[in-house]
Amino acid sequence: MSVRQTDSRQRVVEAAAGMLARHGLNATSIREMARRAEAPLGSTYHHFPAGKTQVIVEAVDFAGAYTAQQLRRHLQAGLFEGVAGFIAMWRETLLRSNLHIGCPVLAVAVEEPLDEVAEEAQAAAARAFEEWQRILCEAFAREGLTGEQAVGLATLIVASVEGAIAMARAYRRIEPFDRTAARLEPIIRQALVDCTKPASAAE
Repeated sequence: MSVRQTDSRQRVVEAAAGMLARHGLNATSIREMARRAEAPLGSTYHHFPAGKTQVIVEAVDFAGAYTAQQLRRHLQAGLFEGVAGFIAMWRETLLRSNLHIGCPVLAVAVEEPLDEVAEEAQAAAARAFEEWQRILCEAFAREGLTGEQAVGLATLIVASVEGAIAMARAYRRIEPFDRTAARLEPIIRQALVDCTKPASAAE
């Protein structure tokens, strides 16, 4: 496969991720993906013989991996700084798009497919969420938080951020996102304080 073919294939995947983030799952067609990627429709079907299902799955995997990479990068500065950076990344995405672009992973997770895209796409979304939670759990473990506490807190962060993205887009205002973000840091701090208390003090 030539470099040009590889670039064309990747452009289609990235175009699909962008369409998911802005328009959702059912409004994302393989013809429009190819047009936005400036790729011939015939070669797009050649690269993705399983059609729309394959492109959507790869787009969600791409978006999930990119977000995981950014989360790891932010966490290198520390737990609170990392979570704040993760939140700021999504806030910037919302504001830069005038609240028209959200999370492609969330779009696939919440929308019931009208066509052949089904379990494979939702499984890809689940993989992305699980990876983000795993990265956060590892960060909490380094701070002394383990087990169900770490999993619960990681789930809370991912669910809060994703839900806040959806609310901000629905309201066309950033305030719901900012209010959610403002509540996360004290919750994390309190959880870390609680995990360091002696068992007798926690009772």
